[in-house]
Amino acid sequence: MKIACLGWGSLIWKPGDLPVEGNWHQDGPQLPIEFSRTSDGGELATAICINAPAVPVLWARLATEDLGEACVLLRKREGIPDERVDGVGILPVTPQTPGVLADWARERELDGVIWTALPPKFGHVEGLIPTVAQAIDHLQQLRGEEAVHARAYIMQVPVQIDTPYRRAICARLGWDQ
Repeated sequence: MKIACLGWGSLIWKPGDLPVEGNWHQDGPQLPIEFSRTSDGGELATAICINAPAVPVLWARLATEDLGEACVLLRKREGIPDERVDGVGILPVTPQTPGVLADWARERELDGVIWTALPPKFGHVEGLIPTVAQAIDHLQQLRGEEAVHARAYIMQVPVQIDTPYRRAICARLGWDQ
């Protein structure tokens, strides 16, 4: 079984124990991604955000042939507790599986696709999507190591994750892409 993991944030440059095989490929499917999840380090992490414009995400083959194991490993990497029923998206791919994601996977001869499916979060409220003004204000209020970490996060996200929030944040805060 050939399994791929989709990525659009720190998973790409810091996979941890996730068994990524080879390099991340830039020809991933188009997904609605935005810098919309405040995380423990203060940064605005990328997340699937249903109202965001779609951007091409990245993908990598995993060195496991077991879809269940792949999900467990992604949960571990992302720090998602076992009792949480969401957090990891999974798509087993068969010839009958409908949809553009399945079509994309079949073109690459993949049998399964997984991804981090944590929702946007602003402050401590899951599901709350910050406005671009709130996102910029949040980043402007960070100090010290948190501020350095938040800027580094945005700069390390691959440039193809070119979102409206990223463009506004970089323009307003003078961060070069």
